[in-house]
Amino acid sequence: MTQPGSERRVALVTGGSRGIGRAIAVALARDGYRVALNYRTRADEAAQVVNAIAAAGGEARAFAADLAVAGDCRSLIAQTLGALQRIDVLVNNAGIALHGVRLADIPAGDWERVLRVNVDAPFHLVQAVLPHMRARGSGHIVNLSSNVTNRVPAGGGVYAVSKAALEAFTRILAKEEGANGIRVNAVGPGPIRTDMLAEAMQRMGPERAEAFIRSVPMGRMGEPEEIAAMVTFLVSDAASYVTGQVIFVNGGGPGN
Repeated sequence: MTQPGSERRVALVTGGSRGIGRAIAVALARDGYRVALNYRTRADEAAQVVNAIAAAGGEARAFAADLAVAGDCRSLIAQTLGALQRIDVLVNNAGIALHGVRLADIPAGDWERVLRVNVDAPFHLVQAVLPHMRARGSGHIVNLSSNVTNRVPAGGGVYAVSKAALEAFTRILAKEEGANGIRVNAVGPGPIRTDMLAEAMQRMGPERAEAFIRSVPMGRMGEPEEIAAMVTFLVSDAASYVTGQVIFVNGGGPGN
C-alpha cells in the first residue's frame, strides 16, 4: 500500500523534462515514487511532465538547475529535501554531447563543459545526497552512461571519455557505499529514439543513418520507455543484490 506524505519514497531525476529523463520520471511515478525532476531551461516541458504525472494520480515537482555549476547541484539536492523531505533514488540522467569533432580540434571550453555536466555533476550530486542516504541506511543511485563506451568511435571523443569516467565512478562508488545500504548501477543506452539521436542521424545523412540502425542486431531503435524499465528494475527489490553494474540496453549492439 502506498504511504501518504513524507513516508512515500522520492526519486530525483536530472534532465527530466524530455526524452529518456521524462520516461524515467513517469515510470518511477507510476511505481509510487514522488518525483523531483530537474531541468535547465525547458520550464514548459518540465511543467508538462509534472502535469502528466499529476493527471495519472502521482506527485511531481520541477526544479531548475544548471548542472554545470557545482553550487546548483548542491542546491538541487537541498531544494528536493526541503520540498519532499527525503531522496531514496537519484538518477543522474542529464548529459550533453559533442560529436563529429576530433580530440585535437575540440575547443577547451567545449571539452570542459561536457565533463562538467556528464562527470562533475553526478559527483557533486552524489556528494550532496550521500549523507542523507547514509543516515537512512539505504538509497539507490543510477547513472546514465552510453553504448558509446563500447564503440569508442572517432569523433566522439569527449562524450565517450565522459561516459567511461561515469562507469568507473559507478563501480567504485558501489564498492565504497555497499556497506551503507546504497546500491549504485549504470545503464548504457544504445540508439534510443531521442532528440540527441535524431541530431546525430541528421549529421550522418540518410544512408549512413540507415546503415547504423541496421547494424543493431534487433534491427530498430530503442524507445525511452525501455531505458526507464531498466532503471525501475534496478531500484526495485527485485534487483536487491545488483550493484556496481553497467547494463547495456542496446538491442545487442552496435559495438558489442
